[in-house]
Amino acid sequence: MPIPADWPTTEAQALAEQERLRPLVQTHDSDDPDGSGSGSGSGSGSGGGGGGVGRLIAGVDVAYDDEHDLVAAAAVLLDHDTLAVVEQSTAVGRIPFPYTPGLLAFRELPAVLDALAALTRTPDTVVCDGYGLAHPRRLGLASHLGVLTGLRTLGVAKTPFTFRHHDPDTPRGSTTPLTDPATGEEVGRALRTRPGVKPVYVSVGHRISLDTAVRTTLQLAPHYRLPETTRHADSLCRRALADALHARTPAN
Repeated sequence: MPIPADWPTTEAQALAEQERLRPLVQTHDSDDPDGSGSGSGSGSGSGGGGGGVGRLIAGVDVAYDDEHDLVAAAAVLLDHDTLAVVEQSTAVGRIPFPYTPGLLAFRELPAVLDALAALTRTPDTVVCDGYGLAHPRRLGLASHLGVLTGLRTLGVAKTPFTFRHHDPDTPRGSTTPLTDPATGEEVGRALRTRPGVKPVYVSVGHRISLDTAVRTTLQLAPHYRLPETTRHADSLCRRALADALHARTPAN
């Protein structure tokens, strides 16, 4: 999907865009795209009915070098049943937006969209390293990406941002609500993916319920704290950034 010509470049424009897109987020399980993007793929494989996430699960992540004005994004497509890598792609570009807390999607999405567009197959679900509804304006990267593309998305973050939670019980699979201290609203869940290891923070992106997002994250993290989608995408985008920086370095 090409980046819109009117992609925000100021904080005021970005805030207005978040307000515009926020009502379009679907917080329930849906097998049909909302009509704003390319859809959810074939829907074949595991979980074809309501609450299913499909067979092809993508992870996306980005790495930056602000000094050199570079951002690298990776999209890694995994088989839901085996967690084997099916396909992967990267995109490198200039950083399109200044660093502003709560507006990171405007720095990351152009490269993420390019990386996803480079895949030859459309993911059934995309796992983002970041937030969806667990965002001050309820439109983190995962929700923003989902609304722009029509893809089913969820966010899995390493930290709880501005929200609060009680630690889940020690066993794998334990959860506690992630709540907005101002309203008491549940915006996500702290999920223990490894016994005794600090949790990850799962939130709805688009076209998925919180229960399904939590269950999917646990399925994607059989051995480590982070889901395999994020682990693969993190490694790949870091390599892509290193390669891009190396290519810029003049030969001695």
